[in-house]
Amino acid sequence: MPKITYITADGSRTEVDAPNGSTVMENAIKNMVPGIEAECGGACACATCHVYVDEAWAAKTGSPDPMEEDMLDFAYDVQPTSRLSCQIKVSDELDGLVVRIPERQA
Repeated sequence: MPKITYITADGSRTEVDAPNGSTVMENAIKNMVPGIEAECGGACACATCHVYVDEAWAAKTGSPDPMEEDMLDFAYDVQPTSRLSCQIKVSDELDGLVVRIPERQA
């Protein structure tokens, strides 16, 4: 099962085992990772699951589609590797993924 490491703004780390086919957001909620609010439940209708994908993983997670880009306009402190964690599907290729959580959500 792929592992994902979540790093909060204060540097706390949470590593979780994530089933293939789930999303990075679903695993954060299931494991009570602080800083991921996911108010829309993963419908890509808010920006409260915003994360920064570690630079080493940016190519593997891909770029946001147009709908996600529109929602990122509402996110706090958007950076080049910003993604909505509800839009990142877990696969074996993402084993070891590292994401950072902004100091607050929009």
